[in-house]
Amino acid sequence: MSPVISLAFPFFGLILLGFGCGRLMKIPEDGLRWMNFFIVYIALPPLFFKLIGVTPFEDLTNWRFILSTTLCTYIAFVLSFGVGIIASRGDMREATIQGIFGAYSNVGYMGPGLTLAALGPASSVPTALIFVFDSMLLFALLPFMMAIAGGERIRFGATGLLVIRRIATHPFNVATAAGVLAAYFKWQPPQALDTMLVLLKGAAAPVALFALGVTVALRPLTRVPAEMPIHLAIKLVLHPMMVFTLLSLIGGVERVWILTAMLMAALPPALNVFVMARQYDVYVERASSGVLVGTLVSILTVTGLLWLIAENRLPVW
Repeated sequence: MSPVISLAFPFFGLILLGFGCGRLMKIPEDGLRWMNFFIVYIALPPLFFKLIGVTPFEDLTNWRFILSTTLCTYIAFVLSFGVGIIASRGDMREATIQGIFGAYSNVGYMGPGLTLAALGPASSVPTALIFVFDSMLLFALLPFMMAIAGGERIRFGATGLLVIRRIATHPFNVATAAGVLAAYFKWQPPQALDTMLVLLKGAAAPVALFALGVTVALRPLTRVPAEMPIHLAIKLVLHPMMVFTLLSLIGGVERVWILTAMLMAALPPALNVFVMARQYDVYVERASSGVLVGTLVSILTVTGLLWLIAENRLPVW
């Protein structure tokens, strides 16, 4: 168990450190804005660029892997959406946010740091592919579902353009696309620029994890909905089980890719769930509580999964 604790403790320790500082220090939440800007626009994009840019281009077009993992995310969304419809007595707007809650892993802040630490550089490509295509799926589902729920006539052209713009301009997706081009043309940045990218890449994970802990700490635990345990079971247990089963059954997928996908699926609900809830002014307090509880519960579930991986207890069929 010691190697697993050695791996998990620094990772979750940074989250808990941020959580403790957020609870103890009386610093206004506005102070997080520049930190979040640094993470999203400055530090994490170089991480994705460096991960993808050194990868053989043919590894970036594994459509069987992409379709399988994205399908599992969609199934998780459908299951949580169904739970939300029952829990909210037919309120489609609430059910949509609940569907996002049960499907959207914290693949941006937590994914790259954890998969690279646990599985090494070979996990970089599946990590980036899952981030890009899961984000595309959920960024597309949300506005269309909310438009349908609002009873308004859907303007597919305008909504579609909004979705495309959000996907195309997301800094992580821009960095990934740049990395794909660099991999295709086998381009390496000049030494001075590359050194700066390496420095930013190194800062991404610790700053993101600390900021995640602070952000979660500042979200008040005011209302824990009765449906939350079901959503967390879908997100933290069923989702990774579906990914592992499907990728193992289809065959031809490297073991490290299967384990990477499973680990990404096992991550807690993303902070973006709260952001989306606040954007549409629905399920806001419960989304906030869910992100907090999900992050804390994942300390146990993700550590348990890391133990299964380290002990080779997950047979790939």
